[in-house]
Amino acid sequence: MSTPPFIPADHLGAVNRALTTTTRGGEELRVLVVERSYDADPDEVWDALTTKERIPRWLMPVTGDFEVGGRYQLEGNAGGEILACDRPKLLSITWDYGDMKSWVDATLTAAGGRTLLRLEHSAPVPPEQWKEFGPSAVGIGWEQMLLGLALHLSAPEAEKMDPMSPEALPAMIEHTQGSAAAWVEADIAFGTDPDQARAAGERCVAAYTAMPE
Repeated sequence: MSTPPFIPADHLGAVNRALTTTTRGGEELRVLVVERSYDADPDEVWDALTTKERIPRWLMPVTGDFEVGGRYQLEGNAGGEILACDRPKLLSITWDYGDMKSWVDATLTAAGGRTLLRLEHSAPVPPEQWKEFGPSAVGIGWEQMLLGLALHLSAPEAEKMDPMSPEALPAMIEHTQGSAAAWVEADIAFGTDPDQARAAGERCVAAYTAMPE
């Protein structure tokens, strides 16, 4: 059974987005916040988020030692350390990509028969990098992950959607464009110059939708 098709607007409208700052070890960090609710109880969402056998069914293959103090590695992507694990409420990890270290906190809250997932990604971002790419560089990726999780939770036994398949690609491009537009608005609300924010969003869309040679 294949993952059912999706309507981009439904998923884009289900996400709340915000930007803020914090400090860690005396260093200022940019904090990207995404929230989305799922039609599943916290234990089910937690299981999908943290079970080594389930993660590849909505995200990508993963290896590692899944306990506090252990390390994980997503195939071809980030790895890091598991800092806190309080089932089914809180998962805190480092997010190490190349030579950049950042932090991710995922909080689950029961809400009227559903589960609210709040994800906070805190990272040191050089001003020139923020000016060039803005929050869309990270925000689009997280929204794609939230989309994959939603599709998996709606049909747990289905095969993972291939985003490059002819059936899925148009919707994925629309989803990417809509996500970038929403992060541009969040960036402007954060205080970034509107022209700068829009230009950065356009660069991110071009990067995410470039077809492999």
